[in-house]
Amino acid sequence: MYSTTLHSSFPRVVLASGSPRRMELLSLLGLPFETLVTEADESYEEGLHPSEIVVTLAERKAKTAVEMLGTASHETIVIAADTVVAFKSDTSENFLILNKPANTSEATEMLRMLSGRTHQVFTGHTLLFNGHERGECFSEAIVTDVVFRDLSSQTIEKYIESGEPFDKAGGYGIQGGAAPFVLEIHGDYFNVMGLSVRWVGELLQKEGLWPGL
Repeated sequence: MYSTTLHSSFPRVVLASGSPRRMELLSLLGLPFETLVTEADESYEEGLHPSEIVVTLAERKAKTAVEMLGTASHETIVIAADTVVAFKSDTSENFLILNKPANTSEATEMLRMLSGRTHQVFTGHTLLFNGHERGECFSEAIVTDVVFRDLSSQTIEKYIESGEPFDKAGGYGIQGGAAPFVLEIHGDYFNVMGLSVRWVGELLQKEGLWPGL
């Protein structure tokens, strides 16, 4: 872990997530932090744009974390994020949200859909200064375009046999066995993994709480 000299008044940091990937990414900033799994309601209204969905859910996770912490949330920075994989076909103007596949059939359908095409990964980020003198909440949706190469039926079948698709939105993990599927990425790679390290770092630096690298 990168270590750095923090602002003398740097508050407590809580990552409202149990995701090992988000923990790994946040640790790249060299900040001491705790984790809290909120199990916040992840439902959303139909018809929302993916950017609206992820910001709504990220803010809900952050606020749920504050409620769970109670009085212990004073002088705390809560960081929350939510990621969705979205696909827009050539014949539709609407995004199709690809959640975690429930079975082999769904995983196969998703990967066939993404094969040889471009899809978008949206991650909503919320950084909430709770009880802090700033008393502010910052939220932003960041999108990354991901281009897959053509995937053969055999490649898709072998990947599904690994079991990796079933706990991943869109049926794949870019940092895992699906890495060879990626032809191009346009945007923030870490955003695809679930947390934009740049966004968090720049915001904390702007607020005078992180010196940067």
